[in-house]
Amino acid sequence: MSTSATALLAAQAPLRAKPSNYPPAVVAMLQPLLAGREKRPLGDLFGLTNFGVNLTTLAPGAASSLRHAHSLQDEFIFIVSGTPTLVTDEGRTLLSPGMCAGFKAGSGNAHQLRNESSEPVVVLEVGDRTDGDTATYPEADLMGRQLDGQWSFFRKNGEAF
Repeated sequence: MSTSATALLAAQAPLRAKPSNYPPAVVAMLQPLLAGREKRPLGDLFGLTNFGVNLTTLAPGAASSLRHAHSLQDEFIFIVSGTPTLVTDEGRTLLSPGMCAGFKAGSGNAHQLRNESSEPVVVLEVGDRTDGDTATYPEADLMGRQLDGQWSFFRKNGEAF
């Protein structure tokens, strides 16, 4: 018998237990951007393993993550409410409810959502969980690697945090 949920009200799903996958030293540097970010891992509640689904809320001044690009994992976002700014290698785009964006694995196009408005932003995030993925962060001395479902982070010179 499955212990996974069948249906639920997304906004009432529990918050992710660990606020960030980043190492503590990186979280400390990013505290103002990440402090106002809440993720509700919806896919996990249904036992989904091939892809993740998060309902993410960004308070004013918060960001979804560091600007990053994945080597193997595709990502998709859908704006539920609010007006976040999407920051990519191409520039800045103001998004509004109902808009969506996708980020193809291996494109090298680093992306980030920032809430530069005075109201909360709610975003549905979907990403696959291809093992062996790497993440690059053009604006930070950071790179990530996922093996066996766990992320490890290193400085760009390969030194571990």
